[in-house]
Amino acid sequence: MAWLNSTMRSIFQWRMRDIRKWSAQPIETQQQLLRQFLNQNRHTEWGQRFDFQSIKSSTTFAERIPVQNYETLKGDIARMMHGERDVLWTGQVPFFAKSSGTTSDKSKFIPVTRQNLRGGHLKGGWDSMTMLYDKNPHLTFFDGKMLLMGGSLQPFEPFPATKLGDVSAIMLGEMPTVGQYIYVPNLEIALQPNTESKIEQMAHALSKVDMRIIGGVPTWTVVLLRRILELTGKAHILEVWPNLQGYGHGGVSFEPYREQFKQFIPKDDFIYWENYNASEGFFAGQCENGANDMLLYCDNGVYYEFLPESEWEKPFPISIPMEAVEIGKNYAIVITTNAGLWRYTPGDSVQFTSKFPFKIKVSGRTNQFVNAFGEEVMVSNTDIALAETCRSTGALVAEYTVAPIYFSHHGKGGHQWLVEFDREPSTDIETFNNLLDNNLQKVNSDYEAKRFKSMAMDRLALQSLPKGTFHRWLSSKGKYGGQHKVPRLANHRQYVEEILHFTTI
Repeated sequence: MAWLNSTMRSIFQWRMRDIRKWSAQPIETQQQLLRQFLNQNRHTEWGQRFDFQSIKSSTTFAERIPVQNYETLKGDIARMMHGERDVLWTGQVPFFAKSSGTTSDKSKFIPVTRQNLRGGHLKGGWDSMTMLYDKNPHLTFFDGKMLLMGGSLQPFEPFPATKLGDVSAIMLGEMPTVGQYIYVPNLEIALQPNTESKIEQMAHALSKVDMRIIGGVPTWTVVLLRRILELTGKAHILEVWPNLQGYGHGGVSFEPYREQFKQFIPKDDFIYWENYNASEGFFAGQCENGANDMLLYCDNGVYYEFLPESEWEKPFPISIPMEAVEIGKNYAIVITTNAGLWRYTPGDSVQFTSKFPFKIKVSGRTNQFVNAFGEEVMVSNTDIALAETCRSTGALVAEYTVAPIYFSHHGKGGHQWLVEFDREPSTDIETFNNLLDNNLQKVNSDYEAKRFKSMAMDRLALQSLPKGTFHRWLSSKGKYGGQHKVPRLANHRQYVEEILHFTTI
C-alpha cells in the first residue's frame, strides 16, 4: 500500500497550494462565495422573498435578511424534508443532518445538499488531512486503515427519498473511493442505529486491523477504546494498534480528555489534530503541530459574519464582517452556507487568535455559559480549570456539567458541578473542590471578583457521579450517538436536576 500513501502525499502537496492561495486572500474569497450563493438561488422562495438579484454587496445582504436561528427556519426545513424544491436552496435536498436540540425540539434537522456535502463537509475533511500531511510528511495513514466514529442514517418515513442521520453517517455513505478503501469497519456496522451494539461489534472487528488514524467526538471514542482494551486484555491501545499515528478530534473541547488519551496512547510524538466540523458545515482545521487554534476555512461553502457578545441577547442582532473582528474577543458565528442556511446562528462562540490568516479557537456555545451572578463563565474557562486540577491531583474526568445554585434565604449562590471520574483524584473531594475553584478564578476575572472573600458567591460544590451516568442519561433521552454531547454549562438547572433525578431511579 506504500504506493497509495505516496500518491496521496503528492495530491495533498498540490491541494496545499489552493489553501495558501485563499488563506492569503480571505476577504475576496468570501465575497466571491456570497455572490455565487445569491446568484445561484435568486429563483428560490428565499431568493424571491428577499430579492437576491438586487443584492450587490455584503452590507445590503446583512441589512435585508435578519439573523436566523433554527426556530425561524424549521418550518421551511420541514417542507424541504417532505420533498419540496427550491425553498431555501435550489433543487431538492436529499439529506438532513440530525443534531442535538438546543431549542424546544428534541432534535434539529440541518439541510445537507450534495454541493454542501462535497464542497463543504468532505472537502473540509480532505483539507484538514492536507494540512496535517503538510506539517508531517512522514505520515503513512494510507498504508493502513482509518476509523471515523460515525452515527446512523435512515429514510424519513413520510418521504423516504429524504435521508436523516448524523452528518458523519452522511459523509460515510458518500465517501470517495479512496476513503472507502482504507476505512474500517464495514458500513453495515458503521451505520447501524444501535450505538451500544455498534461499539461492541466495532471493538471486536477492529482489534486485529492495522489502524493508522482514528477520528471522532472524544466522548464516544473513549467508550470504544476502553471496550477494545477490555476485550483484548492489553494495557494500552498501542499494544493493539502499534502503528497508530494520529487522532483527529472535534465537536467538544479536548482538554478534559487529554490525560485520558495519554493513558490510552502513551506515545510522546503521537499527533492530536483538531477540527471544527458541525452539522452545518466544516468550519476550520488545525494547521500547525501543537497549535491550540485553527485556520478558518474561507473557501469551503460557508460565508461568515460575527456577533459581538453585546448582541447575543438582542431580538435583532447586528453582525460585523470578518475584517472587523478583534483578536481575543468572543463572537457568535453567523453562517450562510451552500445548504440554504441564510445568516444562521448555529450557537457556537469563537475567539480569533490571528487575522490574515484568520485563525480561531472555539470558546463555547452561546447558550452554554453560567452567568447567574455576573460571573460570565464560559466552557473554555471550565475546561481549562478542570484540566489543570486533574493534572495536579492525578484525576481523570469522563464527563461533567455545571449549573448555578441560586440565591436563597439559606445563603449565597454558587455553581454546582456534576462530575463523572474515570480515575478518582489522589486528594479528597474537599481539596479537589478548593483547587478547582482557585483554578477557575485564575482563568476568569469576573468569577474571581464574585468569589472575593465569598462576598457574592460561595465556593463551587462538586458532586461525583457513578461511572456511566452521563451516557445512561443521554440514552434515556434518545440522544445516544456521535452528534449528541453532554452539555457542559447551562444558565439554568434543567440538565442538573434531570441527571440528579436519573441517578435515583
